[in-house]
Amino acid sequence: MSTAPRRLGRGLEALLGGSTAVTPRASLQIHQPEGDKPSGELPRVSVYEIDRNPFQPRKEFNEEQIAELAESLDKHGMLQPLVVRRVGDRYQLIAGERRLRASIKAGWPDVPVQIREVDDRQMSELAMIENLQRRDLNALEKAASFQNYLAQYRCTHEELAARLSMDRSTVANLIRLMELPAGVQDSLRAGLISAGHARALLPLGEEREQIRVCQQIQTEGWSVRLTEQRVQEMLDGEDAATANSGSLTSPTTKTKPKASKKPARTRSSQIVSLEQELRSALGTKIEIRQTARGRGKIVIHFSSAAEFDRLRDYMVGDEAA
Repeated sequence: MSTAPRRLGRGLEALLGGSTAVTPRASLQIHQPEGDKPSGELPRVSVYEIDRNPFQPRKEFNEEQIAELAESLDKHGMLQPLVVRRVGDRYQLIAGERRLRASIKAGWPDVPVQIREVDDRQMSELAMIENLQRRDLNALEKAASFQNYLAQYRCTHEELAARLSMDRSTVANLIRLMELPAGVQDSLRAGLISAGHARALLPLGEEREQIRVCQQIQTEGWSVRLTEQRVQEMLDGEDAATANSGSLTSPTTKTKPKASKKPARTRSSQIVSLEQELRSALGTKIEIRQTARGRGKIVIHFSSAAEFDRLRDYMVGDEAA
């Protein structure tokens, strides 16, 4: 049974100018100088002349999966070449570190490559794009690579999203994971909670509450949707407590506030869903209030001056400068 080549993602293919299938290793065992290659055949480079990508966001590699990939390479060959650039008399990996590691484990002396001329910024972008669609890549590794890129090239979330062909909210939500307390990040890194769980914790703001709810997610097996519901209930409870404390009369009067006879308006499921969408995008509590005539307002909550600045930058961007 043949193995189909794995796609690197539309953005990566666009930057690299497409990909070329490589015939199995059995027919490519003889290393030839690049100038002697028949037309259309890819050059092969010693695995020990290729240095790793310094912009690689992935920090951990599953050795079991590398061993499985090495076995597959021996059986089926490498269906997609490594992508490299020249650096002096050596090569630097652009894309394909798992395949390079598997090739070394399989005992291959050399591997097929595509050679590209790219600068450091393009290298960084290509490394991120290659890893974006990998399910096994840690969300925090993606977030760290985004954060490093923004700091190094001084660009906005919107500019990075455009260069990677992503939604701005996706970039912002990933980077915000770096704001979570260390205990929550450790659980995410270990796979005890998902990135969806972690994003749902962001609106809580208080680190102790985020850690407490994170532990509940693990011990009680909460789904992402249930976590979002629980967080929303907690936020609603805080607002109700604040409203009640504000309506109490002076302690000297010893009287209780009168209960309101006006029934609470039932909110539609569409309004609740829209609130959750906006909360996920902004990472804070959102309230949508609508009158019977269709008019209304959107209330965006913030818990500190720093969070206000973050929300302002997200919504206004460079126009705020």
